Amino acid sequence: MSLQQALENRSGNQCELCSSKELLSIYEVKPTIASDRSGVDGSFLACETCITQIDNPEATEANHWRCLNDAMWSEHSAVKVVAWRLLSRLRNEGWPKDLLDMMYLEDADLRFAKESGDHLDDSEKIIHRDANGAILQAGDTVVLIKDLKVKGSSLIAKQGTAVRRISLDHENAKYIEGKVGATQIVIITDYVKKMPDKE
Repeated sequence: MSLQQALENRSGNQCELCSSKELLSIYEVKPTIASDRSGVDGSFLACETCITQIDNPEATEANHWRCLNDAMWSEHSAVKVVAWRLLSRLRNEGWPKDLLDMMYLEDADLRFAKESGDHLDDSEKIIHRDANGAILQAGDTVVLIKDLKVKGSSLIAKQGTAVRRISLDHENAKYIEGKVGATQIVIITDYVKKMPDKE
């Protein structure tokens, strides 16, 4: 059974956040590297409206997310993690704070939910920027702009190497992590350039 079929069966062919049956696709919760979650455990079925607002905080319409009153009780951690992130993002609206106070996440799920930084005020957020000043986010693909010696090994990561699905260091704005081949490495943001998202 494909991932799409498994999620369609699980959700009853509707968005697992707002219950829409229109324009559904798989949403993979980022960052996948940091969480080691993939497949059915790290994804859910979502509509285009929800995905657009999850990925673009400036496009968030608070009233759309009143649906989280139901979604936050999902038995699937991928759905709960995203519900927590969205409620945290919207907490200044008032009603999401009440839902957050009722919500319960296992410790591992809560750590994963906090990876997005949605629970932090703007003044507390550490912003990661590439060599050109573009903002980096968990899950982005970057390209190395110079050869880098990998600490503690004989590996040299070559200029032009693409590092997919990066994760961010939440204590240092200069550090990101990603895989070069099979090796997970820490990379300084001054030596990478963000790849544009594919349309």
